Amino acid sequence: MHTIRDAQLADAPQIVSLLEALDYPGTDYFIKDRLLQLLGHPDEKLLVSVENEVVTGVISLHFIPQLALPGDFCRISYFCVDSQARGAGTGKALEERAVNIATQRGCDRIEVHCHSRRTDAHRFYFRQGYSESPKYLCKSIKKD
Repeated sequence: MHTIRDAQLADAPQIVSLLEALDYPGTDYFIKDRLLQLLGHPDEKLLVSVENEVVTGVISLHFIPQLALPGDFCRISYFCVDSQARGAGTGKALEERAVNIATQRGCDRIEVHCHSRRTDAHRFYFRQGYSESPKYLCKSIKKD
């Protein structure tokens, strides 16, 4: 049975492993600083799923006020379940907790940007009731 709780600084090594599974290697040298930033931010929520004291999943949420609509929206920034825990309801439980938190915070929608190569993730999101949004544009800003 998995437990979902707020992430803690001590979860950093296991979160690094999950991020590596998402093709984000090399986060170990800055992850603790990033966790401190996210854990202390009022518009962020970082949750983990834990089974037998091992982090098996992570979901990072960001809450964004909308100017032209009455409800806010919640963005899933990062979401990963360990490959050994997939199919056991871990992802579904994390996503459901995210929706509950977003609803409590006055959000009227939740969104996730998921790379086109992540077809298994797309199937998961569609099962959870997500629909495809037509376009998402991004501009990289390089630091000098």
